[in-house]
Amino acid sequence: MSNRNTSTKRYLAFTLLAWCIALIIFFPILWTILTSFKTEADAIASPPKFLFFDWTLESYRVVQERSNYFLHFRNSVIISLGSTVVALIIAIPAAWSMAFVPGKRTKDVLMWMLSTKMMPAVGVLIPIYMLFRDAGLLDNLIGITAILTLINLPIVVWMLYTYFKEIPVEILEAARMDGANLRAEIIYVLTPMAIPGIASTLLLNIILAWNESFWTLNLTTANAGPLTTFIASYSSPEGLFYAKLSAASTLAIAPILILGWFSQKQLVRGLTFGAVK
Repeated sequence: MSNRNTSTKRYLAFTLLAWCIALIIFFPILWTILTSFKTEADAIASPPKFLFFDWTLESYRVVQERSNYFLHFRNSVIISLGSTVVALIIAIPAAWSMAFVPGKRTKDVLMWMLSTKMMPAVGVLIPIYMLFRDAGLLDNLIGITAILTLINLPIVVWMLYTYFKEIPVEILEAARMDGANLRAEIIYVLTPMAIPGIASTLLLNIILAWNESFWTLNLTTANAGPLTTFIASYSSPEGLFYAKLSAASTLAIAPILILGWFSQKQLVRGLTFGAVK
């Protein structure tokens, strides 16, 4: 009986701790959403006003009038989906090769790919900017999609490699004995078996591309700018307009929050499939 009580108390303690951590993580998002419904005076009030303020949609109206939200939203969708699809097309064969036909330097190649993510992006900004300028890819959807594909590719390859390692190689060998060529093996045998892992990798890459700000702010402006540039436009030399900035941020994060909410089961299923083992 005492063991049961101890387990119950431990469960309640961990549950309470989990809720506290979740609230701490979520609070900045909640504060941003609340601030978006305030006037500029209420947004900078001291002490801060949490719920008792004059609720207004003025900031959203100004944001819609001042900026073309749907243009930036369209750019974010194109860039996120485009970079994710291209990354998967490249990463699936690469991960298959490393998982099922490994060479002596496979682990070294994987570590080198991952090490590129540790390099500060600002360290290669100037050469990348000059290459894009000379190629006419500045403020271009193709250019920003290509750069986001490349910077997220190591993570995509690593995740798919880990998922593929969980699949018994005997299944692929049986497919070869039945006459499957390389293309059929990857498309009709490997890919269906790794759907949970591929889906979670796809969702994670969409989130990473959607939230990317460094490259989008430096390589795009009006024509190809995604929602990150839409948010940044509400910072001016005269200061920050907190209510309008919060409204712009809420409009930018709402689609990815909704996607994450509805796909959380798929993300958890995919991550437990092998990515964190």
